[in-house]
Amino acid sequence: MRIDFVSDVSCPWCAIGLKSLDKALENVRDEITVDMHFQPFELNPGMAPEGQDIFEHITEKYGSTAAQQEQSREMIRQRGEAVGFTFDMAKRGRIYNTFDAHRLLHWAEGQGHQRTLKEKLFEAYFTKGESPASHEVLLRVAGEAGLDVEAARQVLESTAYADEVRQLEYYWQRAGIRSVPAIVINQRHLISGGQPPEVFEQALRQIAQQEEVLEQDEEPAA
Repeated sequence: MRIDFVSDVSCPWCAIGLKSLDKALENVRDEITVDMHFQPFELNPGMAPEGQDIFEHITEKYGSTAAQQEQSREMIRQRGEAVGFTFDMAKRGRIYNTFDAHRLLHWAEGQGHQRTLKEKLFEAYFTKGESPASHEVLLRVAGEAGLDVEAARQVLESTAYADEVRQLEYYWQRAGIRSVPAIVINQRHLISGGQPPEVFEQALRQIAQQEEVLEQDEEPAA
């Protein structure tokens, strides 16, 4: 089963969704083999590298009040805690441009460390409050993920993979993805949002059964 996990490293529900999906996959590991790929999606493609105050940004984007934002942050913190992810809301004061992080993730896939880098980028931003736009942060995280830091530096200091990332972003937008996380299975089934593990598990089992029936229907007659 191929899973394309379309997400942004500045999306809290993407961090929750990944942890939740992991729990579901653990429960079906004896039945379903998964090949996962992380696909780029920028929530704020026009964001300046220095970022913006998160309260100001959410107020401008959604019109929510301070009380509503606080309620949302607490709900996110609790949902993260339930699936084993730590959100330190006191440290997450700004939102940043994530394009370079996506370039690095694209490169990391070819190095066999995309998954680890993704997890560590979530941790750097949401748990430690660090900027995913900072090359210093990205290089340190790349090293923690087992990547060659000097090779990562060459990627970041060039325009490497910029075209590929933009093409992928456009592809998923054309496919109808407007919000993340979007979990696309075998390029034809979509599960949207940071669902609870049991919802993911039920969906995975149903899709696996549907795919099995489809494969049987496509088998040529003897």
